Amino acid sequence: MSTDIPDVSKISIGILGGTGDQGKGLARRFALAGHTVLIGSRSAERAQAAAESVGGSVRGADNPTVAAEADVVIVAIPWDGHRSTLESLRSELAGKIVVDCVNPLGFDKQGAYALAVEEGSAAQQAAAVLPDSRVVAAFHHVSAVLLMDPEVEEITLDVLVAGDDREATDTVQALAGRIPGMRGVYAGRLRNAHQVEALTANLISINRRYKAHAGLRVTDL
Repeated sequence: MSTDIPDVSKISIGILGGTGDQGKGLARRFALAGHTVLIGSRSAERAQAAAESVGGSVRGADNPTVAAEADVVIVAIPWDGHRSTLESLRSELAGKIVVDCVNPLGFDKQGAYALAVEEGSAAQQAAAVLPDSRVVAAFHHVSAVLLMDPEVEEITLDVLVAGDDREATDTVQALAGRIPGMRGVYAGRLRNAHQVEALTANLISINRRYKAHAGLRVTDL
């Protein structure tokens, strides 16, 4: 692993869709790491309630406010609202690093499965919708249960980071490393985001079978 890690300690982080378990969990961990964190929602009241439930210095506001104020914005919204939400925030997100962690999944009696996305992946859809933003795919396989558990001090897993902008992927890798136990690993260009998103269906199957909160570790790095 490269030791040339940028200093991201002063970066503020906004989380769109931060009222869900994944969003609140990431907000909690980044706040504990010393970051200014803003939780976004379509409803400012819901966002503020979510921020209060997380505690610490986390603040809540509507999505446009969070998108405009934060240095780096994480997209953790439900897949069915992905395109429309990002389209509505195109101007606020212009010029920013946008980290997409959305997993387009379906569920039936056989379990979870990956959905086909016209652009190839959720991250590629985000890049198409946000041509003036620097889109990076990351944080797909982090257990919301572990993120929220106060008894879990370290989350031992690798975050696969994909993107076309080297400075942006370096920044997101460094942000992943701000959470104790976590490591950001470059996983290729944005066109490789599909299999990272789809792998979530396999992890869900693993976790259901073994009653675990499994993540990923890349060996020999």
